[in-house]
Formats: sequence, C-alpha cells, structure tokens
Amino acid sequence: MIKVENLSYSFAQKDLYQNISFTLEDGQHCAFIGTSGSGKSTLIDILMDPDRYMFDGTLEIMPNCRIGYVSQFSRLDNTQNITVFEYIAEEFLRLQDEIATLCTEMETAAELEPLLERYQFVSDAFGAIGGDSYESNITKKLNLANLKGYEDRQVAKLSGGEFKLIQVIKEMLTGPDLIIMDEPDAFLDFENLNSLKKLINSHKGTMLIVTHSRYLLNHCFNKILHLENKELQEFEGSYIDYNFALLQSKIELQELALNDTLEIERNEVLIDQLRSVATYVTEASRGKSLNARVKILERLEARRIKAPFLELKQPAIHFVSNHEIEDTEVVKVNHYSMAFDEMLLNDVSFEIRSTDKVALIGSNGTGKTTLLRDIYKNTQDTIWVKEDVKMSYLSQLQGEMLKESNTVAEEFLDFGFKTYDQVLSHIMDYGFAEEVLHQKISSLSGGEKNILQLAKVAANDTNLLLLDEPISHLDTNSQLALEKAIKEYNGAVLMISHDFYSIVNCMDYVLMIEDKSVRKMSLRKFRKMIYDKHFNKDYLATEEKKKEVETKITTALKGNDFSLAKALSEELEALIKLL
Repeated sequence: MIKVENLSYSFAQKDLYQNISFTLEDGQHCAFIGTSGSGKSTLIDILMDPDRYMFDGTLEIMPNCRIGYVSQFSRLDNTQNITVFEYIAEEFLRLQDEIATLCTEMETAAELEPLLERYQFVSDAFGAIGGDSYESNITKKLNLANLKGYEDRQVAKLSGGEFKLIQVIKEMLTGPDLIIMDEPDAFLDFENLNSLKKLINSHKGTMLIVTHSRYLLNHCFNKILHLENKELQEFEGSYIDYNFALLQSKIELQELALNDTLEIERNEVLIDQLRSVATYVTEASRGKSLNARVKILERLEARRIKAPFLELKQPAIHFVSNHEIEDTEVVKVNHYSMAFDEMLLNDVSFEIRSTDKVALIGSNGTGKTTLLRDIYKNTQDTIWVKEDVKMSYLSQLQGEMLKESNTVAEEFLDFGFKTYDQVLSHIMDYGFAEEVLHQKISSLSGGEKNILQLAKVAANDTNLLLLDEPISHLDTNSQLALEKAIKEYNGAVLMISHDFYSIVNCMDYVLMIEDKSVRKMSLRKFRKMIYDKHFNKDYLATEEKKKEVETKITTALKGNDFSLAKALSEELEALIKLL
C-alpha cells in the first residue's frame, strides 16, 4: 500500500530523517513510535500530501488510495448544532441528498444522458463506502465504543473523549484504504481508551497510528515503526515482541562490545610496549610491528557496533524540594463544590499530606482540571494550602504555562535564568540540543512542549507538584523518566492522569471522581478494579512476573553475566507468550 525508500527530509533548524525506508501492507495495524520531536507528525504530513514537501528519496502510494485521518489537535466545535448520527453520517447523507436531487431533475430534464452518468457515479460512490448498511453500521460501532444510544445526542454536548471516539468511528465507516491517526489516545480516560482499543482491533483495514499509550501498544498492533535519531526501524510483530527483540539484541551486542573492549585494551597495552621498546631500539621490524598494531586498533575501534535503538534518549527529570515540611497535611479541600452548566462536584472533601503521591482520576469532563487549578490559585474558602508550601503547576493546556511566541531561550530567561549557558545546561538534561534555544515554542511538538513544561517545573524549588496530564504526548521513555522522578521526589504530588501504568508505577493512592463526589481508593484496589474489568484473571500475576524477570536481566547485564541474562530471556519469552 505504501513503500518508502531512502527518504530524507530537513527543516531549517534540523535534519529529521536520513535515508529511512519502510513498507505498509494491506491489513496491517502499525504503531508509529519514537522520541518527542523526532518527526512522526511531519512524516504523516508527507504521506498525506507529498506534493507539499521537498524530500529526497522515493514515496510510492497505491493508486487511488483513500486515506482517512484523525488529528491529535481536533477540537469539539460547540457551535455545531447537529446530532452524533448526522456528524458520523455526513458523507452518506450528502451522497443520498445528491441522488435524490438527481432523481428529481431526471423527471423533467430534456437531456438525460449527463444526469444518468452523474447518477451512476454518485450511486457507485455511495455503494463503495458501504452506503447500503451505513445506519446499522453506525449503531454497531457506537455500541462497540460503549456509546450505545448516542445517535440523537448533540455533538456540542459530548465530552472531549467521546468526541474523539466519534471522529474515529466517522473515519472508519467510509472504509478508506488506510486510516492514519495522530495520538488519538491523548487525554482519553481509561474507559474511552478501552473503547478506542476495541475500535482499532475491530477494524479490518490498514492503520498507521502514532501513539505513546502503553495500553494500546501492548494490545493493538502487529507492526512497529520506530523513529529515533534520524533513523527508522521496522519490525513485523507486536510491541511486546519488539521490546523483547531489542532486549535480546542488547544482550548480544553488550557481550560483543565487552569482547571488543577487552581486545582493544589488549592491543593498547601491546602498542604501549612496542612504543616503549622503539624509543631505544631502532630495528625496522619493531616499527612495522608497531604500525601493524596501530592499524589493528583502528579497525577494532571502527567496527564497534552501532545500536541507535538500544540506548534511547531519555530526559533526566529531577524535581527539587529543599523545603523541609513535617509529615502533616499540606492541602485540605473541605465541602468544595463546582458547577458550569450543571453541578460537576458537590460537597467534596479530602486532604493530602506532605509526601503523598496522589492520582486524581475520573471520566472526561468531571471537573478534575478545574479542581486542580483552584488548588493552585488557592483563592477559595473551601480550599486550604499550608502557608509554607511552594507549588508548581503543569497544565494540559500548554499555552497556559508556555508563551508560544517565545523562543525556548526567552521562555527560560523570562522565568528567571540569567544566561543562555544556564538555559542550555538545564534543557540539555531534558533531551534538547543547542539549536532548540532559538526555536519558537509554537514550532515544537506536543511532547516537546510537555517536556519543556516539566523542565520549568523542575527548575523550581517546591514541595507540592500539581500535574495535569503530564504523560500526554510523551514518548514511552520520557514517561518512564517522569515516573522515576515522581517516585524520587520528597514532596507531595497531585497528578491528573488517565494512564494506568503511570498511576500504578509511581502513585501512593487514588482519588476517584464519580457521582459528583471524590472517594479515596488504595492502589491495590484500583489495580484490581482495572484488571478485573479489562484483563483476564491471570494477566496481573503474569505481568508482575514479567517485570521481576526484566529486573533480574538488567542486574545480570550490569554485572556482565551474559549466561544468566540469556537464560532469563528464555523465561521472559515464555511469559510474553502468555500475555
């Protein structure tokens, strides 16, 4: 369906790809992954409209290939006074209206031939997209997405997550040859994410999906494209299998690298000995031996294996808290209520202690962001924040905390940094290169903007972090780095997240919004609730065992115990088959 060979493309500020190649076959569900800012969205733009871009290499797309597209930036239009059915069926209704109009015109037309030709063309188009059964197909897809009975609801009344699912259904129903989705999972709560998983897995056609959702990656794909360091790796198989293949390669390459290092060290010793002898012995044979050894060393250095997908870029996130606060309450919410068109939260009360790591969860549109923002503003009588608490806030609305017209350097200089060197030293820990200093924030990817927000949050010395969807748009390595930073932070964290993995990996407990109230839930109970609802009964135990074996492999590799690492990898492979 798509064949890319030796494609290279550059922006003014940086090179994005160098001679990347891949194919996309009929029926494949392909996950497109990679570091934030590596150019995934740009590559999608090239596939969608290659004539707009000046790239090197070749791009072949199946003739007359119809492409459906779901953007990561699509927003609900509150001015649209249409129903869900009318929105999804837009193309079908348009073609039906044209057919009806043509029939009316043919009743009185003197020249029937052009009208008949147009009628046949429109009828064929209607049939090609499944027009004969579109109404029942809409109902089936809505039921699959847990949106039963939504046909007559107003689009303007949908939550952001519901609207995203409606968009996906709309693209699927016309039966395009290829559906491309750019981070369709962004900001979806777990129920909607699970619905998205069902929609993806039910689709028979070809899909290319940019995603960082570990849940979707683990359950939806049979092909992986991984863009990293200007190169692209293509893998036929699931994401779990891909990571296992990378681990096996890491074990093999680390063993080879160690042997290379030992051989290089041995040759360096011999060269030092020959140079020492050459200072007082003038035999030509000694000089030849020295030159030969130097050439051997150069060949050894040159052949060192390059493995760009094994040592992946990961930001060094570190939150600072030098303010000693005793183990006491730092936030109290007492009889808090909040409403817009209707009551969202009613008479809510809870407290957070000085080292608590707390996840605030709930369905889309239940008031989580407003509650978090009200705590940060601390202007309401129903919210109390301890006097000596210093807060930092990360917003899911990136323009709220970042000035899009600023360059990266200007953003941090405005924030309080004194010199360009200070800014550069700080942002390099977060995976940014020097050329990013002079880029406009508006030109950065969604993931880069979130990492930039994290870099600003980390520059503050605080003891309470308020994080609104910090995982959104982050690649998986950045997600892991954030989880590690939260676990190591010695202050309190209140984090809104729909990412199951980030919650169970670094939170102490959950505050769940349901029925306009908030209830505290232990992490153990939360995990069990999710697994009981969405996984089979043995999945949790198998996943825990898998993590345990992966930890043992990491330890074995640190000690260069390759025999143990290989034996453990066989055990890991057996567990992966169970998952």
